[in-house]
Amino acid sequence: MYRRCCAAIVAIILLALLIVLIVWLVLRPTKPRFYLNNVDIVCINVSASSALTVTMQATLAARNPNDRVGIFYDRADVYAEYRGLQITVATALPAIFQGRNDATVWAPFLSAANVPLPPYLATALAQDETAGYLLITIRVDGWIRWKAGAFITSHYHLRVRCPALLTVNDGQGSYGSNAGGGFGYFKFSRAAPCIVDV
Repeated sequence: MYRRCCAAIVAIILLALLIVLIVWLVLRPTKPRFYLNNVDIVCINVSASSALTVTMQATLAARNPNDRVGIFYDRADVYAEYRGLQITVATALPAIFQGRNDATVWAPFLSAANVPLPPYLATALAQDETAGYLLITIRVDGWIRWKAGAFITSHYHLRVRCPALLTVNDGQGSYGSNAGGGFGYFKFSRAAPCIVDV
């Protein structure tokens, strides 16, 4: 009797796993695609004490490439990085449901005041501005779920990395000044696909 109960439980578990595998293979949910369309930097200033103040707006587009599966964006935060250091406060994106082959565009403002920079990063930022090119990274960190009919998966961790190359003063640089800003001082070079990890 004990062996029969164990065999029945194992058979039910195997059958459930087989059904999940078949559904997964039929639906083939793929991760969303992200694109960085624009970055507008209003100001980026480093004080004499190596404290960074920055204000920018990033325009991100996300597309669901699935024909049969929708995506719930339950939580997503956007922030900017410079050489691996987070330089803005995380901005929360609204929770949404993205239908099949649907696209969504967000344009959050990212800012921070008096972020302490290590001396080598303050020097690197000044050198990048002087050289006329600044590379920052826009990151998205959140949780998503896939939905197929009435079936909804558990949460998956979404990590998005979007490199943004900006020209400084039309590539002429700031000539050593670490205080930049104003219309057209920083220009986003071109729209770029992002690296998405789920």
